[in-house]
Amino acid sequence: MARQTVLHASPLKAPQQQIDKSWICGCAMLCLQGTKVNSKGKEVPHGVRLYSIASSRYGDNYDGKTTTLCVRRATYSDPETGKEDPAKKGICSNFLCDATPGTEITMTGPTGKILLMPEDPNSVLICVATGTGIAPFRSFWRRCFFESVPNWKFSGLFWVFMGVANSDAKLYDDEMQQIAATYPDLFRLDYALSREQKNKNGGKMYIQDKVEEYADEVFDLLNNGAHMYFCGLKGMMPGILDMLERVSKEKGINFEEFVEGLKHKNQWHVEVRGLGAGHVRGAGQLLHLIITQVRKA
Repeated sequence: MARQTVLHASPLKAPQQQIDKSWICGCAMLCLQGTKVNSKGKEVPHGVRLYSIASSRYGDNYDGKTTTLCVRRATYSDPETGKEDPAKKGICSNFLCDATPGTEITMTGPTGKILLMPEDPNSVLICVATGTGIAPFRSFWRRCFFESVPNWKFSGLFWVFMGVANSDAKLYDDEMQQIAATYPDLFRLDYALSREQKNKNGGKMYIQDKVEEYADEVFDLLNNGAHMYFCGLKGMMPGILDMLERVSKEKGINFEEFVEGLKHKNQWHVEVRGLGAGHVRGAGQLLHLIITQVRKA
């Protein structure tokens, strides 16, 4: 564990000052001081929280001493009354969202081996994200498009499917639009805006609906070795899996065998997380935090 301090905390949609030229992937583990009372009435230490890293190994400041997190404030609404209960708000996310430059935290990492990029620079990466699940893919695209690595230059396809409620909720859109303009043959971006777009049946456009629009191409790419990544809240996966299974059936493919084959060849990567009953992510309460190491704990 090491003591860290917040260097910068800003609304995520604020323009970024620099685009880094390196990459890391994994989760940072944050440890809060103090205790809480669990459901059995027993006082216990706060558990470790995992946050996907949204920066390169060298960080947004290029010095190798920082990391970046994408954090949305978690609040709790009573399922029966619909009213927010501040006593049950997300402890760590609210701590981070309330942080100011100079705030110290305890963290370590990275950890996790699920969302790793393939070594082949000609690989096809299909990245499906909802909300702050875009964080690890930010580390990917910074590696692919802004890092100068001897004997390694990305020449494949980086395809992002991003699901959010509306245009105002787009995350890191400035960076992705810059990449799309600079590398139009290597980068694709498709949004599923559930409150603004309609799917083919006239319903809300969710992430699975947008992927389904390109189902033939996605399946062809997977059959030719593409890697498919999923990151966000775990509630995204049932709809995606149902859609993929339905498309598989239409194509005469055994879906379970198809996915098992992808897993066996390390082409299928899923890292999703859940929230407690009644917890929601507060609209507009989202920060881009740059954190630096100050000393070992």
